[in-house]
Amino acid sequence: MLAEPVGSVIAMTGFNTRAIHAGQDPDPHTGAVAVPIYQTSTYKQDGVGGLRGGYEYSRSANPTRTALEAALAALEGGGHGFAFASGLAAEDTLLRAVCRPGDHVILPGDAYGGTYRLVARVLANWGVEFTPVPLADLDAVRAAVRPTTRVLWCETPTNPLLGIADIAGLATVAHEAGARLVVDNTFASPYLQQPLALGADVVVHSTTKYLGGHSDVVGGALVTADAGLAEQLGFHQNSMGAVAGPFDSWLVLRGIKTLGVRMDRHNANAATVVDFLLGHPAVDRVLYPGLPSHPGHDVAARQMSGFGGMVSFTLRGGEEAALKVCGLVGVFTLGESLGGVESLIEHPGRMTHASVAGSPLQVPADLVRLSVGIEDVGDLVADLAAALA
Repeated sequence: MLAEPVGSVIAMTGFNTRAIHAGQDPDPHTGAVAVPIYQTSTYKQDGVGGLRGGYEYSRSANPTRTALEAALAALEGGGHGFAFASGLAAEDTLLRAVCRPGDHVILPGDAYGGTYRLVARVLANWGVEFTPVPLADLDAVRAAVRPTTRVLWCETPTNPLLGIADIAGLATVAHEAGARLVVDNTFASPYLQQPLALGADVVVHSTTKYLGGHSDVVGGALVTADAGLAEQLGFHQNSMGAVAGPFDSWLVLRGIKTLGVRMDRHNANAATVVDFLLGHPAVDRVLYPGLPSHPGHDVAARQMSGFGGMVSFTLRGGEEAALKVCGLVGVFTLGESLGGVESLIEHPGRMTHASVAGSPLQVPADLVRLSVGIEDVGDLVADLAAALA
């Protein structure tokens, strides 16, 4: 049995107020301001079936996870949040909840490698079919729809090419076909983008990234405003069991409290880094939706309140130059993942997106991806300048 979400300020309209308070009322027994870590697997029942607050077993529900799920729902403007052990666990649970063998999924033409691997190498063996499509082209998306299409999967911005898709337009296409629009909002975070308000049916997050924000937790989330779908997701979450543990839930809750102020700094630092890269002779092309020259800039400006902390660029020296830059930085850390307070650099072709090598989603060999952190931006620019010299 799932417990009812807690928190008396979920309806508050200010984002930062919700981030600090939604689902996180002071403990009624002690007055503790921070949500306790309920590190327990089971709960004492007051007689057979006499559950206290709806809790019986922590796979089904745990008070720390309940607090996180209420906070996630409040930040995304949905009534129902679900926390998972990883972003891919959230994706797998969602797709198995809404798809059956023979169903069809439309993927972005530059989807995250882990999502592509899940669909192409795991769910395809279960009978799910898929088509990669450039989501910025609504006519191409509409042409790819089949009678069996159940999910239109969207990332915006995409990973690692930072493509932009029109969420409202995709929602129209999906709903005309009787399909659901799922938006991976990891890169933008709910601070910069609200997919449910634009017509999406489900929002997906790797809470490992900006929501956690400190590179110390792995987690995932789903949020929806659809009560019927939420019932399906809750059943599959409990049945499949890939739930967020209480300590991981507590770490994400802690990160969420500072999401707004961190995203402001990520945005500002990324914009400065982009300006530097644009003027550097070793850089061939900068991919960032905040640039007026970006093909998705107008859509991004319409549906986002900021352009985020992710920056990708290609180098005139090709793959060799890209690998060299990744190895010469000192303040940037060479590593996978993103969205933490520290700045990261990676070579997608050999790291996060190696799983799509040889597929239609293969990324350019000369591409470098940055997750711009919240350090002093002068140090970040100096570090890149030295590596590019």
